[in-house]
Amino acid sequence: MKKLRVGIIGAGMAFEQLHYPAYQELSDKFEIAAICDLDPKKANYWVKKLNLTQQKDYSEYRSMVMRDDIDVIDIMVPIELNYKITRDVASMAAGTRKWIICEKPLASTLEEAKSAMELPEKYHVPIMITENYRYNEEINIIRDYVGGKRIGDVLYFVQNRVVNFPEDMTKNAFPSTEWRQHPEFPGGAILDTGVHDIAALRHIFGAIEKVQGFGYPQEYDFAPYLVICVNMMFKSGLIGQFSFFCSGKEMQRPLVGLRIFGTRGMIFLEERDCGTVNIAYNDGKSEQIPYRPQRGYYNELLNLYQAAAGNEPISVTPELEFGDTNTIFQILRAIRDGETVPVDQEVDYIPVYDAARRSLADHGDYLQH
Repeated sequence: MKKLRVGIIGAGMAFEQLHYPAYQELSDKFEIAAICDLDPKKANYWVKKLNLTQQKDYSEYRSMVMRDDIDVIDIMVPIELNYKITRDVASMAAGTRKWIICEKPLASTLEEAKSAMELPEKYHVPIMITENYRYNEEINIIRDYVGGKRIGDVLYFVQNRVVNFPEDMTKNAFPSTEWRQHPEFPGGAILDTGVHDIAALRHIFGAIEKVQGFGYPQEYDFAPYLVICVNMMFKSGLIGQFSFFCSGKEMQRPLVGLRIFGTRGMIFLEERDCGTVNIAYNDGKSEQIPYRPQRGYYNELLNLYQAAAGNEPISVTPELEFGDTNTIFQILRAIRDGETVPVDQEVDYIPVYDAARRSLADHGDYLQH
């Protein structure tokens, strides 16, 4: 199959630090053909760096979307713009056989997230959400061990996530961006960062029955709570506890991390980048499973390429990502109202995206010209 030519909307930190390195590694499968950003200087920097000589307007994405030589549109914008731009691009891409990549979370409000979930069916356009935690090696290793009952029946889990948003504001890190420091969406860092952890838990354990939450309020704009503690019950009957501390440090090693307890043993992942999943069995035996940290960005782009070739479906669709985003909104609601709140209506998500795939199947030469 030919290389997929990509048009970039948003040349900020997510592109520079996350997507661009993955595109470089997959340069035999993808070619960046155009870049747009509201900041013309930023866009122009990348246009020159990548020698995109055919591009003229660096700040307006609509003409780029309609270019015949663009196969994929990769959208990386502030959360409050996610739905608006994705909807706009999807409406223009309808009938053009283009693919859309959109960053998580799905939208900045629950209402927008519900509408975003319907975009693939409405416009018959394939959309992939780049929730890299669902594509990370360690999460899929753990999912396989849980699903295969390698530690017996899983009973409960504990996860503790600690980030230091105030300290990272002074570094070349995501919290340094203005829209994250003063977010125009509910939850701030809890939605922006915490949705990753929720996506991983849902990827491992499935749909959630209900949540109960507590939060320690704070006055800074970047998040309504300094820390949240959430009790979770999954549709399977599994229970667990998730804590997210967005303004601190965890100094004691090993970290609490993610610990999953089963009838025959436990699984321990200290942190995303530790490189080892630890399995301890009740009979005293153990396993240490190595993995390559942060391979989600590579794996998600490879998934899109294989989907375009007709070899596999897109793994993370808007319908699936809706569950992750909705869970964060329901956690915030549970904390605000002081109540136990239901989350998922169904045990599994069966994406209406199948309609788009059936449409794709009717065009066997799709992107193979």
